[in-house]
Amino acid sequence: MTKITAIIPTFNEQERIKNSLKSAQFADEVIVIDSFSTDDTISIVKNSNAILLQRKFDNFSKQKNYAIQQASHDWIVWIDADEVLTKDLQQEIKGAIENPNKNVGYYIYRIFFFKGKKMRFTGTQNDKLIRLFNRKYCRYEGIVHEKIIANGKLGVLKNKILHYSYISFDRYIVKLNQHSALKAQELYDKGLSITPFHLIIKPFARFIKHYFIKLGILDGFYGFVISFALSYGVLVRYIKLWNLKQNNK
Repeated sequence: MTKITAIIPTFNEQERIKNSLKSAQFADEVIVIDSFSTDDTISIVKNSNAILLQRKFDNFSKQKNYAIQQASHDWIVWIDADEVLTKDLQQEIKGAIENPNKNVGYYIYRIFFFKGKKMRFTGTQNDKLIRLFNRKYCRYEGIVHEKIIANGKLGVLKNKILHYSYISFDRYIVKLNQHSALKAQELYDKGLSITPFHLIIKPFARFIKHYFIKLGILDGFYGFVISFALSYGVLVRYIKLWNLKQNNK
């Protein structure tokens, strides 16, 4: 029987990690890669059967690739701390790794919940990521919005991950700020120049994309909030890039 390792990244996830850990129990091994949490995340993990690894966070790809290297098994299922795998998805994952049909990895769609409400639009309807893969053929690349680089064929699973991203607006903005800072550093390293286009047009275009083109308007007030927050994230990204340029003159 083919074995699998579930990996969960954490940093101050005491509110959500229990459900994520519970849904990972179908795996033969569970690893939590923690960025030195300061809340009760560590004690929760230690009271489970998961293996705890701690590493100072530098960027998403390095953190993920480090954890993958520590796994005992080649097949990996990646689960964020704000995600839950349903029973049907767990069974489908088991079947997929037993009969991969030459696939080296699988895309899995996610259902996004905002304050407990299932979001149907705002761009979440197309949200899919490679979350099940064979580490012999797959590796994460990119500082932020990292993605799997796969050397082989990819499939798509039918069942979906439940994604409970939102705890509070403050935490949501903190997460956006973290991603914006990493993206700003990436753009700085590439030598991107800042223009009014980046500070005005791009944030506005992001809002239009998610609220109107991706039909966020049909998700009601929450669709507006998500679209606005994503637009804000783009604006902050370029403000942080401008600050980097000013500080390094």
